[in-house]
Amino acid sequence: MDVDAVGGRGSWTPGKVAELLGVSPVTLRTWAARYDVGPSLRDDGRHRRYSDADVRRLQHMQRLIGRGLRAREAAAAVFSGLDDIVPEVPPARRIEELEQAAEALDFAALAALLDELLDALGPARAWTDVLVPVLDDLGGRWLRGDVCFESEWALTGEISLALQRYSARFANIPPGRAVLLACCPDERHSLPMEVLRAAMVEVGIPAVYLGQLVPAETTAAIAAKLEPVATFLWSMSAATADDGLARRMRRRGFDVVPAGPGWESLAGRDVGWVNDLAGALDLAAERVKG
Repeated sequence: MDVDAVGGRGSWTPGKVAELLGVSPVTLRTWAARYDVGPSLRDDGRHRRYSDADVRRLQHMQRLIGRGLRAREAAAAVFSGLDDIVPEVPPARRIEELEQAAEALDFAALAALLDELLDALGPARAWTDVLVPVLDDLGGRWLRGDVCFESEWALTGEISLALQRYSARFANIPPGRAVLLACCPDERHSLPMEVLRAAMVEVGIPAVYLGQLVPAETTAAIAAKLEPVATFLWSMSAATADDGLARRMRRRGFDVVPAGPGWESLAGRDVGWVNDLAGALDLAAERVKG
């Protein structure tokens, strides 16, 4: 449930917060009295209300309780910043939490879980250890006839937004020619490129990501203006691998790196390809240093 939408103007009554969290008003008052996690707003000098930030912290506290912390420890971790008492969350638990939030179309919970995941593991480990297994499971359910398109749509959209928020922290990257990350013109599965961009900027590699369904002419024109040190051209399947675009850009002098499983049948004709996140990061670092 979206806390901002339900809360109106960022002002929540205790009853609404208790309903959202699935606890009794008595429990909410007990937490406020014992752990000083009560509402921070006053609407008319008498009635206290919860802000959106209060609600998000309480949701985080509730997740920590669900992971085995006592209420007092969870409150201290969330409201006092005592991160050292927060237990390490195994990937299986993170996968389960994301699957449940996606199934419920709980966009606020997805955003919070993904932000926490990226903070804890970084984009590369978050992708390989948690996000790929979740997406593979949804894909498997789809193949077995379990229609879960809405859950996959919600999850992939929130992953993209979380990666954008994470990447925005590293805006002050070193100057210089960037690595260009582009999808083949017909490619719709762009998350691997978004993860690669976040992983690159995290370690200081300048990167520009173009997005999905960008026309070939636009990709070539942007490359001509940016003069990137390398262009990673992503394809998920053989049907979207645009060998013509790759060859046309090479003729213009660009260093084009085919990326993704879609290039497997074409690998070795003109240049090698990369099909794993670690290899792509290493190759990008080499190009920037060179």
